[in-house]
Amino acid sequence: MAVRQEVFHLPAAQGVRLCLWREPSAGGMRGLVVHVPAFAEEMNKARPMTAWAGRDLAGRGFGTLQIDLLGCGDSSGDFGDASWEAWIDDIVAGIAWARLRTNAPLWLWGLRGGALLASAVTHAIAEPTSLLLWQPVLSGKAHLTQFLRLKLAADLLDGGAERGAMQRMREKLRAGDNIEIAGYRLSSDLARGLDGAAFDPAAMVRDVIWLEVGATADATPNPVAQAKIDALRARGCTVTFHAVAGPGFWHSVETERCAALIEATSETMAPASHDAARDPILL
Repeated sequence: MAVRQEVFHLPAAQGVRLCLWREPSAGGMRGLVVHVPAFAEEMNKARPMTAWAGRDLAGRGFGTLQIDLLGCGDSSGDFGDASWEAWIDDIVAGIAWARLRTNAPLWLWGLRGGALLASAVTHAIAEPTSLLLWQPVLSGKAHLTQFLRLKLAADLLDGGAERGAMQRMREKLRAGDNIEIAGYRLSSDLARGLDGAAFDPAAMVRDVIWLEVGATADATPNPVAQAKIDALRARGCTVTFHAVAGPGFWHSVETERCAALIEATSETMAPASHDAARDPILL
């Protein structure tokens, strides 16, 4: 299916957000997919894959919106200006813009730490939502610790790492200071939001597609992920888990692509796009 593409600046707090909208060039939309990007450098490493998936989803009938959040990519501000709350507002604003184009069923597509942000967004909007998850992070505290370790590793190479350095960094952030990590200025506001984030979608989330990338295609969820999947199913969510074999493109030194993940995304989204008969809003 042919695809129409539009690049635009979305007015928002502290400036504008660069957005990329793709939609099928003919016919109604089967769903609305809003991408919630990964955190920091994982977002940049994943850009080739998310662009590929965005094109593929649009070609299969899904309107797809990708946003550079505050302080990221070509949007206004510096990374150090961002907060967790501002990023939630950015995604909500993107959904509101897309709702002027279609009333098709909403999917939030969270990659890595974007799954935590997508979970938070489900509590900030008043409509049924489904989740497409790529290698989701379930604990913001653990994700922040992983990010802080980049600075510890850099300091170690420079001979400057000391015992208790992790605790001191956390204390500095709690005191309201910023920390420079791997070229990113991490603000205390953003660190606090990420540190307190947990994957706990709102009750109106009805479908979850959970895709993992690893060494083999027959992998099963780890115990923490399985517990979360069981909890979602217990409250009535339909959860589809699928593993594919491929590279960890979100952290690879070289640019990597995982065709199996694109294929799994299209295969699992097709039958899950219920309510597809709802008419699009045509402006």
